Amino acid sequence: MNALSKVLCAALTVSLAGAAPAAAGAEHRHDGPAGHSSAAFSFGLIADPQYWSGPPQGTRYYADSLRKLAESAATINDANVGFTVQLGDMVDRDPRSFEEILPVFERIRGPRHSVLGNHDFPGLSSEEAAERLGMSNEYYDFTYQDWRFVVLDNNDVSLYANPPGSPDHVKAQRLIDELRAKGAINAQTYNGALGDEQMAWLKATLADAEAKGQQVIVLGHMPLAGGETEDALDAPEVRQVLESHPNVVAYLNGHYHPGAYEVVGGIHYVTLKGMVEQPYPANSYAVVTVQENRIRINGYGLQQDLVLVPRSH
Repeated sequence: MNALSKVLCAALTVSLAGAAPAAAGAEHRHDGPAGHSSAAFSFGLIADPQYWSGPPQGTRYYADSLRKLAESAATINDANVGFTVQLGDMVDRDPRSFEEILPVFERIRGPRHSVLGNHDFPGLSSEEAAERLGMSNEYYDFTYQDWRFVVLDNNDVSLYANPPGSPDHVKAQRLIDELRAKGAINAQTYNGALGDEQMAWLKATLADAEAKGQQVIVLGHMPLAGGETEDALDAPEVRQVLESHPNVVAYLNGHYHPGAYEVVGGIHYVTLKGMVEQPYPANSYAVVTVQENRIRINGYGLQQDLVLVPRSH
């Protein structure tokens, strides 16, 4: 898969690490950024709509995601966010589902960014899936108010996003076999990893952001910590890269529908709950407010609130 590096500039250097999250009730919410903060903005965050017009299976109510996403769009628009990110698995199993769910996603005003999920390839190549979602490349980066956002493709090396016999398909099978031999519980066929080219791009992008004094939030589909059987196949290796850069604040992802939160090596690893879970009116999404001294994840529906507090420089 081809890399696309969008190098953008900014300034501000802060070294961040983990602190315990503070769960907040609705009465403690601050959905808008504080006016006195020198870096104050909000963005919408959605994970795993996994829309399909078929019947529910277990706890997954695929068809209900149309109403759930419409509800989240209204809330996110009311919050006047700077942009919105969906963390992958926009659809479940039918490429025609894109035609029904994307117009709902497009109700959200402002820039919309997408992450590729493992369900976003129903009979499609990774390039075709990215095109359906309006992505310029499977992995990319962008800058907003002096913060660098790095979007990963955890499906780069996988069994489902590459044709059988291709180098990345063969590599994925070898990686899964090696992990299974070690008893790794995430050695699953629905998980993936970064390829060598993407890993090199990630290292270069983080180094560039650090040189420019930019703080970084990394976005992916698969957990790097706390996702149990859903962790990316190369989770330890990617964590090591992220943790080698003190300007990396957090990694936000979906894939593991129960959600999770851990701090590892000073980085906040946040897994959002899956929107597809439980029948409507149950829902799950968030508005994230970034300030100079904290990041507030204001959860809606089943998604809990979190406050990610940086350590002092």
